[in-house]
Amino acid sequence: MSNFNQESVLSVHHWTETLFSFTTTRNPSFRFRNGEFTMIGLKVGEKPLLRAYSVASANYEDRLEFFSIKVPDGPLTSRLQHLKQGDEIIVSRKATGTLVIDNLEDGRNLYLIGTGTGLAPFLSVIKDPETYVRFEKVVLLHGCRRVAELAYGEMITEKLPNDDLIGDLVRNQLIYYPTVTRDPFRNRGRITELMNSGKLFSDIGLAPLASGQDRVMICGSPSLVHDTRALLLGRGFVEGNHGEPGQFVVEKAFAER
Repeated sequence: MSNFNQESVLSVHHWTETLFSFTTTRNPSFRFRNGEFTMIGLKVGEKPLLRAYSVASANYEDRLEFFSIKVPDGPLTSRLQHLKQGDEIIVSRKATGTLVIDNLEDGRNLYLIGTGTGLAPFLSVIKDPETYVRFEKVVLLHGCRRVAELAYGEMITEKLPNDDLIGDLVRNQLIYYPTVTRDPFRNRGRITELMNSGKLFSDIGLAPLASGQDRVMICGSPSLVHDTRALLLGRGFVEGNHGEPGQFVVEKAFAER
């Protein structure tokens, strides 16, 4: 277990019957770039039970935060959902992932597109002051089935704009656009449909996607990743990776958890 740190659970929040988040202590030696993921889990007998999770907290915060679904028969999530304050989990000492701004070319607007728990990596990206240095506008799109699943909305709209470090940046540059598909809500529809129809852009007051000025990060369900990637490729966007920055990046390590 030398590749892992043992951390203590500090808090647990159950958003719905199927979604929860939790925070843990953070070993000072653990380093990551905002948007990356790491392996976390529990010791079961002599073997670790592990899964990849994006780090939802920023890399300058002294605690770690993770956002998860509850899978009744899931090997790990069936256990994680019962975490309580003081419990121990294990966290890999290494983090990786493609959803970092270093993998994008310079541009004017940054679109962060996530469904469900695919929001997690973008929670750290929108807390990063460098994000607002690199881009004039940062558009956070979160798609869910139900309004109750739009986790972290209050934190994004009320807490971050008053944050001592990034409050001014958030108020002036961040656009938060939650949308649902199954409940009455001010924004309705799948993210790709809202893009193709142009409604998204009229709602937020920005021009339609263009590869010359816009950069995109995608994380979520397999259908979201597939459809958004196809939409971008159809508009001439070039995909980036660790070796060569591009105009959009996709997290391939996992689909929606």
